Amino acid sequence: MLRFIIHYSLHLLFPGIIAYIFFRKYWKKAWLLLLLTMLIDLDHLLASPIFDAGRCSINFHPLHTYIAGAGYIVLLFFNKTRIIAIGLLLHLLTDAIDCLWL
Repeated sequence: MLRFIIHYSLHLLFPGIIAYIFFRKYWKKAWLLLLLTMLIDLDHLLASPIFDAGRCSINFHPLHTYIAGAGYIVLLFFNKTRIIAIGLLLHLLTDAIDCLWL
């Protein structure tokens, strides 16, 4: 249960804190964009089974690979994609932390 609480707090609440601290002028929009980056979890639909509590997402799903992460880092360098890149990287970090529980 603790793993579940930590995982989803990092996915939902931590982006709100990041948005408020770094994008205070438009933190609600930034938080929404950070939450929308969870759409990378759509790549879970390619797996069988779609959900497996004992599986580490990192390097298993195509949008959760180190190569994808490198692409997300590149997106940090462009103003128009920076918030999206932060959200994607936070998502990977959260999933990587989740892998430590396994």
